Amino acid sequence: MHLLLAILSGALFAAGVWLILRRSLARLLLGLILLSNAANLIILTAGGLQPDAPAIIGDDTKVLDAAAADPLPQALILTAIVISFGLFAFFLVLIKRAHQETGTDDIDAMSEVET
Repeated sequence: MHLLLAILSGALFAAGVWLILRRSLARLLLGLILLSNAANLIILTAGGLQPDAPAIIGDDTKVLDAAAADPLPQALILTAIVISFGLFAFFLVLIKRAHQETGTDDIDAMSEVET
């Protein structure tokens, strides 16, 4: 399972970097989304996968069992998802406004347009 998630994370990072290196702002946004998802997947994998053990403390114990899932990476990922969604929404509005002003989403063509 760890190998599969490592390969998937690597593929998401590679696709994200490839999209960021393109000249289109829409592809840049998609690349940022893929990079953030790959980073979240790496944090989840590094936190230890325990598919059958929830991160819940029982009524009779005061600490988590050794086999329990670590809740800290899950909380970090939840925070990262909220931040990346806010970044996505803000960047989407910027792309829309830039396209309205310049008529293109190509970065090189935007630099040649006089305002």
